[in-house]
Amino acid sequence: MAVVIIGGGQGGFQTAASLRAEGYQERITLIGDEPGVPYQRPPLSKGFLLGKQEQRHAELRPAAFYEMQRITLVKGRVAAIDRASRRVALDSGDHIQYDTLVLATGARNRQLSHEGVAYENVLYLRTLGEAAEIRQRLEAANDVVVIGGGFIGLEVAAAARTLSKQVTVIEAQERLMARVVAPVVSEYFRIEHEAKGVDVLLNATLRGIGEKEVLLGERTRRPADLVIAGIGVVPNVELAIEAGLPAGNGITVDKYLRTPDERIYAIGDCAECPSLFAETCVRLESVQNAVDQATCVAKAIVGHSAPYAAVPWFWTDQYDIHLQMAGLPAGFDHVVTRGNPETRKFSVFYFRGERLCAVDSVNRPADHLAARKLIGARTALNPDQAMDEDFDLKTALN
Repeated sequence: MAVVIIGGGQGGFQTAASLRAEGYQERITLIGDEPGVPYQRPPLSKGFLLGKQEQRHAELRPAAFYEMQRITLVKGRVAAIDRASRRVALDSGDHIQYDTLVLATGARNRQLSHEGVAYENVLYLRTLGEAAEIRQRLEAANDVVVIGGGFIGLEVAAAARTLSKQVTVIEAQERLMARVVAPVVSEYFRIEHEAKGVDVLLNATLRGIGEKEVLLGERTRRPADLVIAGIGVVPNVELAIEAGLPAGNGITVDKYLRTPDERIYAIGDCAECPSLFAETCVRLESVQNAVDQATCVAKAIVGHSAPYAAVPWFWTDQYDIHLQMAGLPAGFDHVVTRGNPETRKFSVFYFRGERLCAVDSVNRPADHLAARKLIGARTALNPDQAMDEDFDLKTALN
């Protein structure tokens, strides 16, 4: 028996670690294409850029952990999966046999397609190497333009502004983080960034990038010694497709995270699976999802298979603002706010019909913890109770 894991990110690491925790004694091989040991990505757009954290702080475990746990780390890129003979081929020409294969191939940055994107001052942030380069460039930069008003873009903008850089955020949509939060949360973050001195441009059309400037609309320009693009990611599904496995917006898996090949699982950013909380198939990009799916697969491999049913949750830190999200708001038709945004502590409750489907909490961790339990238990909570600060959310669980 042998398990091979393709992908040395959070999901791949957690699968290997969870297998050992579950008592799995056979060979585990973890294949990654980045140097060093597996690391966590969230600090890269926050403390690492600010110089508050170094590479060692991002490492999930030191090198000795893998030796002690008998987890073989292989550095290289997988070129192909041979399902018939159950082995993977590396670009080095080597082959590794598997009994069970876990695809944790993650995602890659979506690339800009505008004129000027080849300039050396245009960067992306996903890997440790990319974060290190941005941190170095920030030291000499004065005018920083961030393309994309999602989590990564706004976290980078917050870090750059904290370092006293002149920062412009360019967002094509009419509000920030429009894909994942309600208008009241978008507006709160716009106000906070602008109060810090960030120039936030909404409904902005990027025309091109010059050597020291960004071109917008017909005549608008913004100075830019450094341009950082955070316009989303693309799931790495090519290996699966070439191996004959189905994929759409991610590698297609069932509620047990298995592909149609019962010996192959897929987890994390690259996988699209049925969700109890969206009532459809979704692909989620979060540490929680990668960790919980890896734990679920590890249990299945050792014979304790169960449907994946973890409540999704996410977070972002920008300046001193801690936004925590629970559930999935897709398809919501009603929103209520608990608390006052002017106090910098409030929560937004999303309802789909009469059911609570998601909660965003700004600097209110108790609301977030309660929300995860309420959503997981599919507890009846009505909008009036949600917005009433005198109503104890925990009582709805009884």
